[in-house]
Amino acid sequence: MVQLRWGTPEKLRALLCELVSWESRTLTEGEITFPYKVQEKLGDLDFFKKNPANLSLHEVDMGRHFVHAFYKHPEADETIVLISHFDTVQTEEYGDLEMLAFQPEQLTKKLLDRKDDLPEEARIDLESGNYLFGRGTMDMKMGLALHMALIEKASIEKWPVNLLLLTVPDEEVNSAGMRAAVKELVALRDKYRLSYKMFLNSEPSFSQKPGDESHYIYSGTMGKIMPAALFYGKETHVGEPLKGMTANYMASFLTQLMEWNTSFLESDFSEKTPLPVSLQQKDLKLQYSTQTPYRAAALYNVFIMKRSAGEIMDIFEKVAEEAAIRCNESYKALCIRERIEGVGEVQVLRYEKLLSYAVGKFGANLVEQIKGEVQANGDWDEREKSLRIVEKLMIQCQELAPAIVLLFAPPYYPAVNTSSDPLVIESVKLLKETAQLFNEEISQVHYFNGLCDLSYVQYKDESDGWTAFEKNTPVWGDSYSIPFADMLKLQAPVLNVGPFGKDAHQRTERLHIDSAFIHTPLMLEKLIKSMIKVKDAH
Repeated sequence: MVQLRWGTPEKLRALLCELVSWESRTLTEGEITFPYKVQEKLGDLDFFKKNPANLSLHEVDMGRHFVHAFYKHPEADETIVLISHFDTVQTEEYGDLEMLAFQPEQLTKKLLDRKDDLPEEARIDLESGNYLFGRGTMDMKMGLALHMALIEKASIEKWPVNLLLLTVPDEEVNSAGMRAAVKELVALRDKYRLSYKMFLNSEPSFSQKPGDESHYIYSGTMGKIMPAALFYGKETHVGEPLKGMTANYMASFLTQLMEWNTSFLESDFSEKTPLPVSLQQKDLKLQYSTQTPYRAAALYNVFIMKRSAGEIMDIFEKVAEEAAIRCNESYKALCIRERIEGVGEVQVLRYEKLLSYAVGKFGANLVEQIKGEVQANGDWDEREKSLRIVEKLMIQCQELAPAIVLLFAPPYYPAVNTSSDPLVIESVKLLKETAQLFNEEISQVHYFNGLCDLSYVQYKDESDGWTAFEKNTPVWGDSYSIPFADMLKLQAPVLNVGPFGKDAHQRTERLHIDSAFIHTPLMLEKLIKSMIKVKDAH
């Protein structure tokens, strides 16, 4: 009988610790080298030694790749896609223990010497011996380890189904890895005439509130979109303040209305989206001077369940128009009090209108040159580039000022939900029954609240609402894009089944040992076998 490399809790734990030790923080060299190590690791399995073409790397960007490992049964067309990401967030919060952030066994032992420095809940968990600490243990290298173990077991036992493992970079920032993988998913489906049965992610179970000890499985994922605004006022010297209008003054009216605005609230299956908040607000001066700041920008986070980008932009525009009315009323009162004419009324326009105006004024070549100059700045990310493109166009079109220009800044995560799918209903019931075998209760959440790469499959948009995103995202088609057309071709139910853990993105990030190495492996195996009607001995 063939021995499984990752078939016991101890071996699975060792695999996880090895994966974590290959540090892969987003936008570091480790993120570039990680997929090569995974490819080498999976390449040792007999199946991939015999079928090397089924294990490959695919380019994403900036030297980064995603891994595609395809267990293909000769008589199967039904395919379950196993999705994970291997990048992690940064580690500065570990302080002098940062060197141990990627060594879970050592870090967990070391923390025992400093347990009094931990928050009470983390200290109790540490002393219980039930948790393994470290960056990426929970979010989400355990998910990748679980999928590697499934691929191994399926290939040895010759399960009559296809399993496609996809592990991608960049989930923590822009999801460039998953957006690139969508094209490959469509190409594989067409090449092998596959039928995608389920997109199965294994992101960890996230708490719904502080102190929450419940284990969840998810039949969808919440979406996220980032409306943004460029405020362009009128510059002046601080000694003559009434000759201008600061962009900060204008921004204050919109941010007041955007923070916690219930117009953006959605609910579904008795679950609600978090209210919007501002993620960034700043003026765009590059250095200090006594010239007043006449360009400023703000980014707002909006969660979505059913609304399209087009619907969000419509709501955003209404809020911005109300903000402009309040700003203009306040400014008019100031002008009356100070007996001045003022610099004019603030208007609201979408980026697509500004772009059309600029092209009409200067021609498409100059506009493309302006965008190209911004794109060439390697120090700016997609959000900064989006704002700077609008800024530079407004500098050339100052006759439109004072103005609030509305746009979208990356990333955009569409919401996905398949709670009503018969296969999902059946799967959730099975998973709950399986959890009872180890006296654990699992609850279903309809929208994963941690954001994940399932947003880029099972996409539905009957009204072409994405076109509002394309038209109002300044970096669209240059440094950021979403394969909406291909996403529409990937219509299979989604499910997220992962281990229980706590404190993702914190120095107390930790993974529940029994959940990770005993309970979740059994649940995933039973889930896949139920879909292919294979009897198992458990």
